[in-house]
Amino acid sequence: MAKTAVVAIGGNALIKDSAHQTVPDQLKATIETCSHLASIIQSGWRIVITHGNGPQVGFILMRSELSRNVLHEVPLDFCVADTQGAIGYMIQQSLRNELKNRNIDNQITTVVTQVLVDKDDPAFKNPTKPLGPFYDREKAMKYKAELGWEIAEDAGRGWRRVVPSPIPLQIIELNVIESLVKRGITVIALGGGGIPVIIEGGRLKGVEAVIDKDYASGLLAASIKTDLFLILTSVEKVALNYGKPDQKWLDRLTLKEAREYLSEGHFLPGSMGPKIEAAISYLEHGGKKVLVTSPENLERALAGKTGTVILA
Repeated sequence: MAKTAVVAIGGNALIKDSAHQTVPDQLKATIETCSHLASIIQSGWRIVITHGNGPQVGFILMRSELSRNVLHEVPLDFCVADTQGAIGYMIQQSLRNELKNRNIDNQITTVVTQVLVDKDDPAFKNPTKPLGPFYDREKAMKYKAELGWEIAEDAGRGWRRVVPSPIPLQIIELNVIESLVKRGITVIALGGGGIPVIIEGGRLKGVEAVIDKDYASGLLAASIKTDLFLILTSVEKVALNYGKPDQKWLDRLTLKEAREYLSEGHFLPGSMGPKIEAAISYLEHGGKKVLVTSPENLERALAGKTGTVILA
């Protein structure tokens, strides 16, 4: 069987910066990223593509707020589902076009993916994940009183809604994804970490939460026993003391070293931290190899010329 990889795409692959956030801008960035993904497929890999959706969910929530007096609000689990479809569509189309240009016949599909979380996860009592636009304190407290939102001040920039970020336990559509991959179909799944659901009365039920995309991607990679867990982000390699005068790029890490550097605070919670945590979890659950790099360096990284490799 061909080698398989889960490829987790970071937000920079869809939105380059604050000046390029429109749908045409996102499509242009997606086309660029898919040119690199096509090279993986061309070299013989079977891949599952996962992606972030933070800004896109924020846009939906902002539209929902602006039209509050005209239309109903969109629940958060539906926001995640909406973005899975829209971003999946962009990737499907862009990747298909790129593969056609290379005379490669490859089927591509998006799986709207639910992920089971524990209804008693401590995260539900301690919401920490910021979502949506910034508000002044007065408006934020108004929404808290009217809508029951949890509100927190965000790094001196204003007040934002915060939601729980529970640990992913099980990918509901796992068998579907695995079956498609075995048939040689390129799958786009787990957008935004998956739609968070709980079991209530023996039935699935969506909840107002956001699952970490990298952690969920690592769970998927371990569950379908991939040969590689590939994390695409904004930097070419992982670094110690990132952004400081004594910054040190890392070519290779052992699982033991990754744990140590994480505990020493080298990888920040809102940046490289979740990616390293996801890599550790994947390797602890039998994963073979993690590669961290940027989309534009993907081909060179797969050839062993750059990127950071993490091995058990």
